[in-house]
Amino acid sequence: MMKCRLLLLTLLLAVTAGRATAQRCLPGMKGVRISADLVDGFRLPADGNGAGYAFSLAFFNYVKGGDKWEYGVEYMMKDYPYRKGGVPLEQYTAGAGYFLNLLSSPGKVFFLNAGLSGVIGYEEVNGGRRTLYDGATLPQCGAFVYGCSATLEAEVFITDNIAAAARLRGRALWGGASGVFHCLYGVSLKYVF
Repeated sequence: MMKCRLLLLTLLLAVTAGRATAQRCLPGMKGVRISADLVDGFRLPADGNGAGYAFSLAFFNYVKGGDKWEYGVEYMMKDYPYRKGGVPLEQYTAGAGYFLNLLSSPGKVFFLNAGLSGVIGYEEVNGGRRTLYDGATLPQCGAFVYGCSATLEAEVFITDNIAAAARLRGRALWGGASGVFHCLYGVSLKYVF
């Protein structure tokens, strides 16, 4: 009877003592991230101010100290106001960058990261057509773009393998018709293998 009580007490202590914190962001761990962003502020398409959004898919690999390399692709769409309508601009880009772990909580639940990435891609204005709906002609309807992106990201692990993040990015791309700088902010969901 005493052995049974001792075993039961040991089991209770093991269950109630808490579990070890998860092993997160260790060198060699890999994962995937999907993101949805708003481009250059929040605007509704109906107000004529130019709505924009972006979606991205990236793969990442953790290295020493919680830092990571990230490689991904992104689709961005922005509607530029023109007379009574809008002129759509689409960018298809790929990038690679390094993210530094600036801050992490003791239990490895919250992380604050900053990253710098190189970006290349293709930009298409008005669906690749030079003539607009009113007969005006665009000087350029497609071009290759190149540049860089700076990102600030706050992420929280929901489970041992799934994290949600809020992101703020500034992209500087040259070679296109849409201007050099775009600000993107949004949310992402990560899965670590």
